[in-house]
Amino acid sequence: MAPAKLDLYLEHRDEYVSPREPALVDVGPARYLAIAGRGKPGGVEFANAVGALYTVSFTVKMASKAAGSDYAVSKLEGIWWKEGASVDWSWQLLIRVPEFITKKHLADAVARLMEREKDEMVARVTLETLDEGKCVQVLHIGPYTAEQPTIAKMRAFAKHQGLSFRGRHHEIYLSDPRRVEEEKLRTILRQPVG
Repeated sequence: MAPAKLDLYLEHRDEYVSPREPALVDVGPARYLAIAGRGKPGGVEFANAVGALYTVSFTVKMASKAAGSDYAVSKLEGIWWKEGASVDWSWQLLIRVPEFITKKHLADAVARLMEREKDEMVARVTLETLDEGKCVQVLHIGPYTAEQPTIAKMRAFAKHQGLSFRGRHHEIYLSDPRRVEEEKLRTILRQPVG
């Protein structure tokens, strides 16, 4: 019998709670494949970055599986911020990977993809560790463009706890916007606090 496939959401279920009201969550260090960019969410660069990140993620996963360590590819996540007076969003798209995935796994996957003449954007994927610590987290249901009232609730909750926002806004996409109506999109909103 084949060993069970590692599911990082089950392994770290306390970090992926999705309460309807804001709650405090302790998030430990996590390893991610990541790609950064700037511009409109859903724009051409954003869409190409999502594609490159998934291409690398599945290539790394299949190589790991062939070597005897299988795991489920995690959902897309995103870190969002604005720099200075810029009207453009800066973003870092993320897919969580197990701790045993190394820079060599990533380098081998990118080299393999480049040999197959895949989009050169795959070479922009990096391996990062994110350590957010204490966060306010809540499930947002609805369009991404309607998150502000939910974020305001998160901010009020943090203030009531004697905490304030720090770091960058983090989103975990539980729904695929290509397959789910905008009003039914489910997104975990996470904000580090201190």
